[in-house]
Amino acid sequence: MPRISDRQRIAQDIRDRIASGEYGPGAKLPSLRELTARYGVSAEPVRSAILILQAEGLLEGRQGKGVYVTGAPKASDGVTPSAPAERTARFGPVS
Repeated sequence: MPRISDRQRIAQDIRDRIASGEYGPGAKLPSLRELTARYGVSAEPVRSAILILQAEGLLEGRQGKGVYVTGAPKASDGVTPSAPAERTARFGPVS
């Protein structure tokens, strides 16, 4: 089974937290420092994951304020966040 990159793993975890309602629409994500500590990585994979989710329309950055949940992906991109159980069924557990 191919190894999932840190940025993909982090992006999927944040997607799952949005889908579960842990991060609701308008919620501010934890700081970069908090996210790097949570995931045990440097800042770069966290920034990359945030950029992926911004491109999907799930997050938006506000200069000097932080990163916030927009609520849903852009309708035109066809991407929908998957629930953790659904993701595990499709891709197997994240190690």
